[in-house]
Amino acid sequence: MVKSLNSGSIDLLNQKNILILCFYELEDLRRIMANHKSALKRIRSNEAKKLRNKYQHKTTRTFIKRLKTTTDRKQGEELLVRVTSMIDKLAKKNIIHKNKAGNLKSKLTKHVASL
Repeated sequence: MVKSLNSGSIDLLNQKNILILCFYELEDLRRIMANHKSALKRIRSNEAKKLRNKYQHKTTRTFIKRLKTTTDRKQGEELLVRVTSMIDKLAKKNIIHKNKAGNLKSKLTKHVASL
């Protein structure tokens, strides 16, 4: 059963090909990297950390957008405390640079003060 790409769905053949390509890419990655147990574990743990960092960063950006769109001063002050904490945690874990964290906090504080 093949559907057209214009309808927004991908045909089953393409889905299988994509899965097969992903499998071969993983196999190639393992062939390139060392075969030590610790190296394979490091690859897995790095992937898990990458996903966690990505989630935390995206969540923080969402809260920053909420803070920028708020018009209520009281709600803005409450959000500012939460967002500032999230930004500090990202900087502490080196997900974002400490100077970027400072710049973000400064801009957001000015925004809340102007409400």
